[in-house]
Amino acid sequence: MKALRTHAVGGPDTLTLDEVDDPVPGKGQVVVAVKACAINFPDTLMIRDLYQFKPERPYAPGGEIAGVVEAVGEGVDQFKVGDRVFGGIGNGGLVEKVAVDARRLFPVPEGVPFEKAASLMMTYGTTIHGLKDRGHIKAGDVMLVLGAAGGVGLSAVELGKAFGAKVIAAVSSEAKGEVARRAGADDVVIYPKGEMSKDESKDLANRFKAACGPEGANIVYDIVGGQYSEPALRAIAWEGRFLVVGFPAGIAKMPLNLTLLKSCDICGVFWGAFTAREPEKFRAQAAELFDLMKAGKIDPLISETFPLERGGDAIAKLENREAVGKLVVTME
Repeated sequence: MKALRTHAVGGPDTLTLDEVDDPVPGKGQVVVAVKACAINFPDTLMIRDLYQFKPERPYAPGGEIAGVVEAVGEGVDQFKVGDRVFGGIGNGGLVEKVAVDARRLFPVPEGVPFEKAASLMMTYGTTIHGLKDRGHIKAGDVMLVLGAAGGVGLSAVELGKAFGAKVIAAVSSEAKGEVARRAGADDVVIYPKGEMSKDESKDLANRFKAACGPEGANIVYDIVGGQYSEPALRAIAWEGRFLVVGFPAGIAKMPLNLTLLKSCDICGVFWGAFTAREPEKFRAQAAELFDLMKAGKIDPLISETFPLERGGDAIAKLENREAVGKLVVTME
């Protein structure tokens, strides 16, 4: 079978399409014939050895898959050959077949295509955990979402609206703002792409404040980091929750005196560790996502698909912050 793998530290251009042996399911595992693999920001970090998990090379990036069960290992009774499944696997998804712990998989909901199934768990899973467990979201909250047109950002817009919040989408272009509006955002703030001066940072903070209203943002959902985090923190409400989700623009240096002045919290959102530490709660939240999808309240936006041999192009596009919605590699 074919696998797009990393053999040495480097960017997406270093990935090679290899011919490897078909996997065999171990105890508790199933082999999935992968039909779709969604690309996420950790994929860009892993191959450069910049992520907290560093799998042994060679390996295939790609942490979110959907496909068809091809073989079942000892002790697996929840799936059978031919079942349509999806789930988060950490890495190893840019392959034609993969052996996966059956406990990490879910049945694909009826009528959901593989591309959308592969795009659901990591983005929406991260966000439902972040908003409910870390952000304690409630109806009537005002939520400011940085990077609102990407896969995770759009999941925050949709789930924020589903949970009754007013959502302010912060994006880098008017075109991305229109995508966020179509997903349900109540208002849009366009932030500059280049390095901001002190005055520009202050102006952005004022524009965030104006959009969020006089009380400020009860929740800031920060997927971007870097120079954009401080202006967003300055727009937070009394006892607001600032959720740190990602930092493609760099790790922010936050003025902690603002946390005292606003009596606010800065909270990390580490979904991967949450799923391992609280598997029952994770599966309950996954079931809630399925219900929201059936109700039409969430719907992953697939902006572009790539064949397996061009999986590196998908990773490069995400790394360069050019993606809108989800980028998906398909095997057929």
